[in-house]
Amino acid sequence: MTTELTSKKRTAKRTAPSNKSQDFSIYEHIFDAILEQRLAPGTRLKEESLGEIFGVSRTIIRSTLSRLAHEGVVEMLPNRGAFVAKPDVVAAREILDARRLIEIAVIERVADRAAELKGKFTKLRDLIKAEHQSSQDADKGTAIRLSGEFHLELAQLAGNEPIAGFLRSLVPQTSLIIAMYESSEGSSCAIDEHSRLVDALEAGDKAVATALMHEHLNHIDARLALDEDDSSNLEKIFGHIKRAV
Repeated sequence: MTTELTSKKRTAKRTAPSNKSQDFSIYEHIFDAILEQRLAPGTRLKEESLGEIFGVSRTIIRSTLSRLAHEGVVEMLPNRGAFVAKPDVVAAREILDARRLIEIAVIERVADRAAELKGKFTKLRDLIKAEHQSSQDADKGTAIRLSGEFHLELAQLAGNEPIAGFLRSLVPQTSLIIAMYESSEGSSCAIDEHSRLVDALEAGDKAVATALMHEHLNHIDARLALDEDDSSNLEKIFGHIKRAV
């Protein structure tokens, strides 16, 4: 997985000053690279190297990494530096539980506001189309980012900035969890699920929309191998030796 930091068009609203500052632009680049799984869990983020790439001081890089650490997607280790976070199984389960609580709250609020949000679901459908095109083009990284931005845009429609802020942290953390724990049998049907979800929300059908979000999150959970402890992994790796002995 490459750690190349490339510029991507942002489609989901994030907290930023109206005149986007240089450090926020760097934040977006690193955030998107994590969201797209171009930066793998455990990747070291060297301040000096990033400073040279972006043409800024280490102070600005350190400030950006501190913000990402506050959001849970970067770990700042004393005397070692900054690394892309590597959530363990316990942390992964807690993050997924938290995301479910937030996502359901978002769906309920958006469904309740369906009448006043009439005509404002276009951006969600545009994201779905772009995600579908990325999948067709086998551009997994962009498809992952667009899927995340779909959920971030939903949170904006909920009209509650603290809720949207929580989700901005949980979405990239989920991407890290998928990168670490997705099983080889895992597959995504998110595009169709996203479309049906928007249909239900536009209709103001809270019950159906909530059920669809639970189903969507269940599918994400089913793709992850979070039930195996280290001993079971060792059995898989060295099982043939044990049988031979």
